[in-house]
Amino acid sequence: MQAHVLRGTKQQIAENLARMPGEVREAIIFVEEPAAAQIPDRDDIFAEMRPYMVDVEDLDDAREAVYTRGEGE
Repeated sequence: MQAHVLRGTKQQIAENLARMPGEVREAIIFVEEPAAAQIPDRDDIFAEMRPYMVDVEDLDDAREAVYTRGEGE
């Protein structure tokens, strides 16, 4: 079995595939999504992560606080 990489437009790839000798049993297709579809809300880049975020009042996220051991650590 040989592996081939076909690049080009859909039409070019289909034409090159049709001309290949032998039996083609599998194909891996990469479909790029339009750039606008990848970002659901351009104003809020963290929108899809919102369900996994934690909201905490009075959080001290200063460098010193992050690197200082807290109670029970």
